[in-house]
Amino acid sequence: MTARYCGPDAALGVRLLLTTAVTAAVSMPFALALVLVESRWPPLYRLDQTAAERLHEAALRHPGWVRVLRVLTDFVWDPVTMRLLVALLVLWLLTRRAWRLAAWASVTAVAGALTGVLTKIVVERARPHLPDPVAHSPGFSFPSGHAMTAVTSCAVLLLVLLPLVPRAWRPLPWALAITSAVGVAYTRVALGVHWVSDVVGGWLLGLAVVTATTLVFEAWRADTGQRRTDVTREGLEPELSAPAPEPPLDLRDA
Repeated sequence: MTARYCGPDAALGVRLLLTTAVTAAVSMPFALALVLVESRWPPLYRLDQTAAERLHEAALRHPGWVRVLRVLTDFVWDPVTMRLLVALLVLWLLTRRAWRLAAWASVTAVAGALTGVLTKIVVERARPHLPDPVAHSPGFSFPSGHAMTAVTSCAVLLLVLLPLVPRAWRPLPWALAITSAVGVAYTRVALGVHWVSDVVGGWLLGLAVVTATTLVFEAWRADTGQRRTDVTREGLEPELSAPAPEPPLDLRDA
């Protein structure tokens, strides 16, 4: 009787409950941000307005800086660019026969994009309306798609490629990922196409999506008997640093 309650089914149930609980906990900050935005909480409203006005004044005084910001947001940190990098990563993983890691990267990117679009449609928050705007962007404002895509894409690239980076150098890709997420958020607010709360919401929602898919991947590793990893130091699949497996030998070609 005891074995029946401690077998694989029970272990899977416990993992599912823990995964759900952790995902819900990570999603709480975004849920709180959404409630504050929808209720137009006065302190948050004042923060959004003040930041938008001051950064807009700075943009009008420095047109050269605006051109730099536009290059960064429209090309370097553009969602299309970030998703293209993830697509190239998935193709590389497929050449290495890392099927499940490729599936995780694909699902994380697609889930992040769809979740962001659906949230924008539900919330329907208007973008800032500023005098003499220096940039324009279509669609709704909350959450920032640029900020969310930066978080999900950088997380995918980081957690997949980290095992290939020497241990002494691993703080560097973390610094690059954080700089990209913060940098793209700054460009969106400085150009007057998003509120501060929009980019914070994008960060939080992107983090929730990555956490959920990562927990599922970790559960798969546990079910297949592989060791648990510290994803922040080793990445999702430390075995990726090993040479790619050779394709099976076809005796007919011998």
